[in-house]
Amino acid sequence: MASNQSIITRNNDKIAIKTGNLYESVSIISKRARQIAAKNKEELSNKLSEFVSAVDNLEEVFENREQIEISKFYERMPKPTSVATDEFLEDKIYWRYSEDEGQQ
Repeated sequence: MASNQSIITRNNDKIAIKTGNLYESVSIISKRARQIAAKNKEELSNKLSEFVSAVDNLEEVFENREQIEISKFYERMPKPTSVATDEFLEDKIYWRYSEDEGQQ
């Protein structure tokens, strides 16, 4: 992923131009960010489910290096909002208007 992990300033005009409305663009970005976050959460849960044990042994929890490395990898990943914003600005997101919105 080409997203930068640090906080960067975005040009609101570039975001608003895609839809003609800044708030609509932000809504599209936030929906995509939720999709990315859900996918990441599911992947992490699947990987960590291998380490679930019936016995809660405190020493085992602290000594499981592989589990710690998996968690650290996901913590270092770019935030879903950054990824979604980059995808939006690079025209990698497809959105459409529902038929109900046009009839109001």
